[in-house]
Amino acid sequence: MLTEIRIDGLGVISTATAQFHEGLTCLTGETGAGKTMVVTSLHLLSGARADAGRVRLGASRAVVEGRFTVDDVHDGARAEVDEVLESAAAERDDDGSIIAVRTVGSDGRSRAHLGGRGVPAAVLADFTTPLLTVHGQNDQLRLQRPDQQLHALDQFASDTVDSLLRKYQKERRKWLDARNEFLERTARSRELALEADRLKYSLTEIDAIAPEPGEDERLISEIRRLSDLDSLREAAATAHDALAGPPDTPGEGGGALDLLGTARARIDAADDPILTALAPRLGDAISVVVDLTTELSSYLSDLPSDPGALDTMLTRQGELKTLTRKYAPDIDGVIKWAEESRARLDSLDVSEEALANLSAEVDAAATKVRESARKLTAARTKAAGKLAAAVSAELAGLAMGRAKLDVVVRPLPASAQDSAPLKVDGQELHAGSTGVDEVEFRLAAHSGAHPLPLSKSASGGELSRVMLALEVVLASSEHGTTMVFDEVDAGVGGRAAVEIGRRLARLARTHQVIVVTHLPQVAAFADTHLVVDKMDDGKDVNSGVRALTQDERISELARMLAGLGDTETGRAHAWELLTTAHSEKVGATD
Repeated sequence: MLTEIRIDGLGVISTATAQFHEGLTCLTGETGAGKTMVVTSLHLLSGARADAGRVRLGASRAVVEGRFTVDDVHDGARAEVDEVLESAAAERDDDGSIIAVRTVGSDGRSRAHLGGRGVPAAVLADFTTPLLTVHGQNDQLRLQRPDQQLHALDQFASDTVDSLLRKYQKERRKWLDARNEFLERTARSRELALEADRLKYSLTEIDAIAPEPGEDERLISEIRRLSDLDSLREAAATAHDALAGPPDTPGEGGGALDLLGTARARIDAADDPILTALAPRLGDAISVVVDLTTELSSYLSDLPSDPGALDTMLTRQGELKTLTRKYAPDIDGVIKWAEESRARLDSLDVSEEALANLSAEVDAAATKVRESARKLTAARTKAAGKLAAAVSAELAGLAMGRAKLDVVVRPLPASAQDSAPLKVDGQELHAGSTGVDEVEFRLAAHSGAHPLPLSKSASGGELSRVMLALEVVLASSEHGTTMVFDEVDAGVGGRAAVEIGRRLARLARTHQVIVVTHLPQVAAFADTHLVVDKMDDGKDVNSGVRALTQDERISELARMLAGLGDTETGRAHAWELLTTAHSEKVGATD
């Protein structure tokens, strides 16, 4: 629910604050006073496009701040709001309310904030969509569009249509994916066959060489060793002889190991404790030398003795370089390329058998889409009669007693340029994201009239009443959201105006309803009456918003009653209007 709005520097409004409550709030005022700016501010909070031309002359920017609560909205709307707040890291105020702010600079730049966080304007739209619906005169024009009429029907029948529509969309996606793959393979069969041949040739070449992960790096190290084989062998042999003694005179004291053994024997034979204390250290040294001698022997024995080993490795390195020149910078990259190419090759099966299998998959998917579309159409057709009857009943209460609304659901034929037509019951239909149907609202304004599309049969006042009747019917399934109507009563007067007031008051039992109106018959039904005052001191024009007391309401209604003003007759008429409206609301509640 919208509880408060503050406007700075928007149009004729310098600064204005308005408090909103449950039930029906009517906003009135002289023409040009700035009532439309209040609706404009709500559009801005709903993420609408910013217009620098709306910024008050002389102001650097316009700021709109709205405070919302979600305690009284239905669970679905509350869940949507919580998700938006969490994703934006927005915070609630101390009382649990959420503050949304939209700023429009005179240079056209716009900024948005939600719960103290800077957010894109689109996030404001996501936040307000489940909470706030603004109906202006442009919405009456949108009601004439087939897509909006389809949306209204689906909203009315959401309990049955939503699940069917989701299933249709899921099956349609699978069908389109399979169909696109089949068409691509068929159209590019020769190109794909050539690609498959190239991949097979490359994979055969790679498999023949059979590279191992990291093999190129290991070969570089091994080849470097073999290139220095003679010097490595000489260094290791010299070191080994220095430790163990020459191989042709072992045990004759020519090596470090023999000398250490002699030293150990002499110390062991001594009778001096200082010398004998050195014996363990000499033992450690002998152990180290023995280990070194063993490792050098092992190193020498592991050195290749085959003079052709280097040539073999160089040949292998050449084979690997053949692969790295063609497929990747290193062998690991070549192996990865081969894995990806095998997967690609598996998907390039363009044989007749593969195409036949894919064609069968497309047909099976089309059958599922077709069945889902039929069920969706059936549900819409069934709901269309109920929606038409409900709206027609509302129109009867809006002084259009002989008017009748027809809701027609018919198949939407595929055009000649349709990229993916779907044959349903012998007809080529357009399988769009919302189904294969189009919906048309037809209005017979009186009993002798032939039902015609709204764009051809409804006047401005009739279109306003059709939209209001539709909103009353659609609102029956939801509670707590805020609905704003900007001059929905345009072109209406007399008894029809009273009936509009009644319907809005009834709608306000389950919704917060805010109405901008010129009609006293509608304003009389308000639970809260706000007026937009325009003040002109000769230098500057400014408008403000204030709530009216009971006595002030009588004066305002008297002004709206053909400009009667603050006269006895005008106040008497206004009092009678208020009393009648109050009695009807109390009676309806009882």
